[in-house]
Amino acid sequence: MIGLALAACAPAAPPSARAPSAFTELPGPARLPPPGPQAPARSLNNADLARDFMELSFILESGRPLPRLTRFEGPITLRLADNAPTSASPDLDRLLARLRTEAGIDIARTSAPDAAITVEFLPRRAIRSVVPNAACFVVPGVRGWNGYRRARGTAATDWASLDTRRTASIFIPADTAPQEIRDCLHEEIAQALGPLNDLYRLPQSVFNDDNFHAVLTRFDMMILRATYAPELRSGMTAPEVAARLPAVLARLNPSGGPTGPIAPPRPEPRALTTALERALRAGPPGASRRAAARQAVSIASAAGWADTRTAFAWFVLGRLSMDTAPDAATDAFLRAAALYRATPGTAVQTAHVDMQLAAIALSLGQPEATLALTEAALPAAQAGENAALIASLLMIRAEALLALGQSGAARQAVVDSQVWARYGFGAEAGARRPHQAARRARDLAALAGTTTGTTAAAAY
Repeated sequence: MIGLALAACAPAAPPSARAPSAFTELPGPARLPPPGPQAPARSLNNADLARDFMELSFILESGRPLPRLTRFEGPITLRLADNAPTSASPDLDRLLARLRTEAGIDIARTSAPDAAITVEFLPRRAIRSVVPNAACFVVPGVRGWNGYRRARGTAATDWASLDTRRTASIFIPADTAPQEIRDCLHEEIAQALGPLNDLYRLPQSVFNDDNFHAVLTRFDMMILRATYAPELRSGMTAPEVAARLPAVLARLNPSGGPTGPIAPPRPEPRALTTALERALRAGPPGASRRAAARQAVSIASAAGWADTRTAFAWFVLGRLSMDTAPDAATDAFLRAAALYRATPGTAVQTAHVDMQLAAIALSLGQPEATLALTEAALPAAQAGENAALIASLLMIRAEALLALGQSGAARQAVVDSQVWARYGFGAEAGARRPHQAARRARDLAALAGTTTGTTAAAAY
């Protein structure tokens, strides 16, 4: 079965030119396979963009409708709290530069306390005490944690009550890896500025709770550019926006074709999102979470969706089934892989599935298949700027190379993995015996059913 999955692997697309950041300055990329061509990414078709824009902008994640469009009017200032981790500042500067050039948003950093957007860092336990299943979150109408605590539960922090956006605060855990901090900056700043909804059907967007895309994509920048188009303004209703949106998209994306009639925004089926929320909640992968994942698969399959919604449901079921039903997990991952490979623009999602399949191939004593799967996934992981995924893939490669007697190449893969792990999993992952990286190596060694895997862990 693994061999069949390999036959469909496609090389990843080259990453777009980006400004330097903590991620791109890592020395690892020089030793990665060069990116090659892949199937075309999802085209920015104006009819699809219009539908996506309306559903992202006029519905909350909970399914509640939003009565009007809101955004910041005029130049936007953003303040990074003084206690920000070291990696946050360069990653934030890079993001703001992209927002200015790619989304056309007038946004700049400031040290003034009256900034429109405040980014504050807190212990993870403080964030989890308020939003148990969120890594980070954004709140309107307040400045800072103390302001949020005073206004929590009032209309001031209700997105649906706004007529325009004037202030917002973003809360990010300080005690986490640089990659998670960067991911939170991208997702929460994007939501502070624009869409408040997430859609599982979007293949190339951070506005998707599957969390495969960690940095804002071309699609996301187009949605934000449309949000801040001069033809639109805060307070417009959905019909008013729908009337002006075709001209906006025609101007911003002239190659995208006509929009045609724009259907009223409608929430994603709540049964699917509820099932996936139960499957993805924190805690061990117990029977109730697996049952929720199976329900999500059933809902998506019954609806006839051959898209990212069904693929993600299969992926979640595979992840939750690995310990108790490895054969079922393999089948789930192969089903997810087939759906992702058939969907343009899902190289990053496919890379995540290939990592799981590579670990399974390793456990089955198929090091050649393991290397092929990781070779296919690495360029997409690099293009997606996912250091944690790169580190994991390289660690799996190290185990496969060791099984093939290529000890020198295995040691180099471990060293490379260590470099990426510092950004993807945190500074402690680069120490002699980091908890997360060593545990990951031990898990892979146990999965392989050999003692050779402890060599990789020892390298840390």
